[in-house]
Amino acid sequence: MSPFSASLPVTSTRNRAPRRFGVDVLDLARWQFAIVTVYHFIFVPLTIGLAPLVAIMQTAWVRTGNDRWLKLTKFFGKLLLINFALGVVTGIVQEFQFGMTWSEYSRFVGDVFGAPLAMEALAAFFIESTFLGLWIFGWDKLPKKLHLAMIWLVAIAVNLSAFFILAANSWMQHPVGTTIAQRGDTTRAEMTSIGDVLTNSTLWAAFPHTVTAAFVTAGTFVTAICAWWMVRLMRSGKAADATIARDVYRPGLRFGAIVILIAGVGLALTGDVQAKLMFQQQPMKMASAEALCETENGAAFSILSIGDLNNDCEGVTRVLSLPGLTSFLADGTFDSTIKGVNDLQADYTAKYTDSAAGGEQISYIPNLALTYWSFRLMIGLGAGSALLGVAALWMTRKGRVTDSILLSRLGLVALPMIFVASSFGWIFTEIGRQPWVVAPNPTGVDGVWLLTARGVSPIAPGLVLTSMIAFTIVYSVLAVVWYRLMHRYTIEGAPLQVEDVSPERIGGTPGGAESDDSPLSFAY
Repeated sequence: MSPFSASLPVTSTRNRAPRRFGVDVLDLARWQFAIVTVYHFIFVPLTIGLAPLVAIMQTAWVRTGNDRWLKLTKFFGKLLLINFALGVVTGIVQEFQFGMTWSEYSRFVGDVFGAPLAMEALAAFFIESTFLGLWIFGWDKLPKKLHLAMIWLVAIAVNLSAFFILAANSWMQHPVGTTIAQRGDTTRAEMTSIGDVLTNSTLWAAFPHTVTAAFVTAGTFVTAICAWWMVRLMRSGKAADATIARDVYRPGLRFGAIVILIAGVGLALTGDVQAKLMFQQQPMKMASAEALCETENGAAFSILSIGDLNNDCEGVTRVLSLPGLTSFLADGTFDSTIKGVNDLQADYTAKYTDSAAGGEQISYIPNLALTYWSFRLMIGLGAGSALLGVAALWMTRKGRVTDSILLSRLGLVALPMIFVASSFGWIFTEIGRQPWVVAPNPTGVDGVWLLTARGVSPIAPGLVLTSMIAFTIVYSVLAVVWYRLMHRYTIEGAPLQVEDVSPERIGGTPGGAESDDSPLSFAY
C-alpha cells in the first residue's frame, strides 16, 4: 500500500468540496486546466517546428547569398516571434495552476516534478529568450555567421525546452527514479535519480513523436501560406507578381512540403514506437482508444464504432475495422491477445482499489468517447497535411508555378486542421491516463501513483470558477490579438526588398549608416 494513499482517502471532504450548481472543485479544476493547456498548446508545436525552419532558411541565405531566402527568413521569422510571445504569456499560467488548483498534487510530487520544470526554465527558456533577443536586434550588429548562430541556438533551446517539459509529463505517465518517503506528517514522492527521470523510456518515445509532429505543423504552416500567396500572385495576371511567386513563394512552398513529408514519415514511425510502449505501460489507455470492450485474440483496429461509449462499454458496435491491426500496433504480431477495458477494470480493481482508492470501488476506465475520438481525430486531421505536401510538390514539379485555386484552398483547410490534430493528440494523452494524475508503473516503482481526485486543492468551488472565468476572458482577448497579428503580417507578405546589413557586408560599419555606439533597434 502506498503510504500516501493511506494518508488521504479518496472520499475525503478536503478533495470533494460541496457542490454548487451540480459542479465540484474537481470538475472545475479539470475544466480550467484543460482550457488553459489546450489553448497554450496551440502555440507550442508551431514554435518548436518553425524555429529550426527559420534557421534553415537563414542558413540557405548565408550560404547562397540568394535574397529569396532572406525574404522568407524575415517573413516567417516575424510570424515566429508573434507566436513565441503569445506562447510565453499563456505558458506562465500553466505552472501557477499547480499551486492554485492542484496543491495536493504539488505536495506529493513537487520534489520530482519540479526538477525538470526548473531545468526547462534555467537551461532552456533563458537560452531561448536571450539569443532570440540577440537575433531580433543583431542583424546589423553581429557578424553574419554569428547572427545565424543565434537563431540556431534558439531552435535548439526551443526543442530542449520541449524535452524537459516532456520529461515532467512522461514521469506522470510512467514514474521512475522515485521513492515514497515520510517526512514528519507529510508523505511524498522523492527523487532518487534524475538520470532515471531523464532517460525514462516514456520520455524517449514521446519526445521524437512530439518534435516530428511539430515539424509537420510548421511545414504545413509554411506550405499553406506560400501556396496562398503563390496562387494569389499568379492569378493577378501581372508579370511582376508572377516573378515574385516563382522566385520567393514557390521555393518556400516546396521547402515546407518536403518538411511535411519527411517529418510525416518520422511521425508515423515514432507513433508506432510510442503505441507499442503504451500497450505495455498503460494498457487501459490503448484499449479505450480502440473502444475494445472485451479481450480479443487478433484484435481489430476500429475505424468506426457506434453506440453509447459509456464506461461500461455496453452497446458498442464496430462498423468498420481492420482485422488484427490493433494487435500489430501492440506487439508487431497480428494474432496476439489484447485485453479489453472490462478485464482491465477487473485487474486494476484487484490491484489498486485497497491502496489507491481507500477501498472504494471506482472506475479505472477513462472517458471512452473522448479517448476513442481524440485518437482518431489526431490521425485523421493530420492526414490533411500529407495531402497538402503531396499536392504542393506535384503541382510545382519541373519548375511549374501553379495558379490552381484548389491548392490555395487545400492549404487554407489543412492549416487549421494540423493545429486541431495536435491538440487532440495532447487531449488523448491526458484523458487516456484518467483517473490517474500520476499513473502506476506496473513493472517499476512501487507505490508512486496518485488519483486525479486526490490532486485537487481543498478550496471552494467558487474560487476555481472565478479564476477559470478570468483566464477564459483573458485568453479570449489574447486569441483575438494573436489572430489579428498573424493575419496582418501574413497578408502583408514577404518583404519585396531586403538588404544585407551585416557589419562585414558594409566594411565594418553596422547598419551602413549608424555608428558602433548606436542603440539597438528592432529588426523588422
